[in-house]
Amino acid sequence: MSPAAPIHMGGERIMLDPAGFAAWPAQRLLAVADLHLEKGSAFAARGQLLPPYDTRETLEALGLALRRWKPARLVLLGDSFHDARGASRLSPGDAALLARLVQGIELVWVLGNHDPVAPEGLPGVAAAEWRLGPLVFRHIAQPGAVAELSGHFHPRATMPTRCGGVTRPCFLFDGRKLLLPAFGAYTGGLDITDPAIAGLFPRGGRAFLLGKERLFSFPTGPLRGAATRAAAGAEPVRAAPVLTQFPPPVAKGR
Repeated sequence: MSPAAPIHMGGERIMLDPAGFAAWPAQRLLAVADLHLEKGSAFAARGQLLPPYDTRETLEALGLALRRWKPARLVLLGDSFHDARGASRLSPGDAALLARLVQGIELVWVLGNHDPVAPEGLPGVAAAEWRLGPLVFRHIAQPGAVAELSGHFHPRATMPTRCGGVTRPCFLFDGRKLLLPAFGAYTGGLDITDPAIAGLFPRGGRAFLLGKERLFSFPTGPLRGAATRAAAGAEPVRAAPVLTQFPPPVAKGR
């Protein structure tokens, strides 16, 4: 099983995986945000040609996550397809792969702004939002919500290092809500200081940057107004840049 960072929300222990998804071990559940399947074909239909391999790459990454954690439930947090007709453009091979991956798994399609209707011809159930125990799973976070997992914003953050900032996709957590990074192969990112995200996390929280084999975490400090301060040339207001690695590095004997 891949290294993961534990957080606690709503009295439950959630594990953040460096691959960019969240696991709820007590419920054998994985939550994955923003697959954006068939984004390449959607762009191609508008004359913007991209390599047509994004769906297969994303599904293979999802398959690796499922093999590692062996969940009983898979909750996809919206924008699973890049548009409402994305499911109809799946190649037969990719449709078959998706069906194999979720065989025997309870699959929930949380609807997003890119895919506001349930995908036809695919297994699972669709819902505008989905609840289990104390936790709620949504596509777009709601101000003031608690015990909430969501996606939509494709968050990324810049980690301070001795050699300058390193920008990576990230989780963002403040003890009440968890914002997941986009999982899809063709997805960009929005900095956590952007007002759209900062308004949901005005006091900041902790960012967990995705690394190849581990997460790198640091406290963000207040986010509201950070982008404005940066544009004006002022340093962002942040807590001391104390970085935490998950899992912590193992001390080597001399």
